[in-house]
Amino acid sequence: MKKILLTLILLAFVFNCEKQHPLQKEQQRLIDSEITASNVFKVVKDGEVLYENIQNSGKLGDKEINEQTIFPIWSMSKPITTVAMMILYDQGGFNLDDNLSMYLPEFENMMCKNEDLVEPCKNKIKIVDLLTHRAGFGYYTDVYGENSFAGPPSPLNKYMNTYIYRDLNEFSLAVSKQVLEFEPGKHYFYGLNQDILGRVIEVITGKSFYEYLVENLFTPLEMNETKFHLTIEERERFQPLFINRIANSPMNPSNNSLKGFTNQLDQLSYSVDNKAYMGSGGLVSTMADYSNFCQMLVDRGNFNGAQIISEKSFDLMLQKHTEPYPNEDEPYLFPDMPGHYFAFNFSVLENEEVDLTGAPAGVYGWSGYHNTHFWVDPENKLYGLFMSRSREFDFGIPMGLKTVFYQTFNK
Repeated sequence: MKKILLTLILLAFVFNCEKQHPLQKEQQRLIDSEITASNVFKVVKDGEVLYENIQNSGKLGDKEINEQTIFPIWSMSKPITTVAMMILYDQGGFNLDDNLSMYLPEFENMMCKNEDLVEPCKNKIKIVDLLTHRAGFGYYTDVYGENSFAGPPSPLNKYMNTYIYRDLNEFSLAVSKQVLEFEPGKHYFYGLNQDILGRVIEVITGKSFYEYLVENLFTPLEMNETKFHLTIEERERFQPLFINRIANSPMNPSNNSLKGFTNQLDQLSYSVDNKAYMGSGGLVSTMADYSNFCQMLVDRGNFNGAQIISEKSFDLMLQKHTEPYPNEDEPYLFPDMPGHYFAFNFSVLENEEVDLTGAPAGVYGWSGYHNTHFWVDPENKLYGLFMSRSREFDFGIPMGLKTVFYQTFNK
């Protein structure tokens, strides 16, 4: 019966695709509205593709997406780092309440902001604080002022910077001098926490963060194209950036604007020789690779019969650590994500009546700076994965795709 139902769903989707599926129209709308250029989106349920479409822009300077296209996934690196930490947790490598300074002594005596004062922190940073973005670290984008879209060096922030740091040890020593925005554990504040966790993995295992990922995650998940570097040959497959940076907008409070296609704004070096493996945003990947990661999440840590992380750790990873926006006790939550709480980096939908996309409670996922987005729907055992390379970042992309998808799917 289940196979018959799935076949009917697939036939309905194929029929609709022939008439131009509503999701294809939404992908084209993103292009027409100059939110993205070429983009690709797919939805997979029970291991079967419900929808998959590449929507190329055909614009001068753009490059057609194909199965070999490589994308910078930026903050979609964070879920990978989180899963890597849970693998190490299953291996007995650490406890969640361990002080960060047990592994990185440079974080022993941190300073915190306290209204107009800067004073020694009363609390120690714990591993769980980094996993939940509650350590007090942010992203520090004011370093280059109004020239913050120029590069190199990396304009994203002064720490997640592969033009300055040769390895994660240099990065860790530098960031340990940063004054925290508040006492560790007090608030959610999105930042470079997973970059620090990559260094924690190195210290505990004696391996580079990338080596640990390859051995414990990328090889088992057949993610052979996911890495921190690009060879000369791979750069030919790297999608160019479409930038539409509008002056005096929420993502760009400066008077500068910039529009067009470019290969000049990588912002990270992606050098084979650089060992500063930034776990919060340094990875590149492909649709096929990240699809395997998503399928592992749908299957609760299992991939092709191999248990990547235990189900106990999987559940722990999605537990609630922050009340949804709006919340006066959490001033730094994303206002674009009402009804979502935050777990170990993942946003998790709690109140679908506020979300209004038609997605059921329990849907979780995350996004990347150049507009890569994914969500996992545990109730329906499916995932959606969207990739483009475009700025400025827009949470409206996954919201729109979910709305169109669930309008069709729920029928």
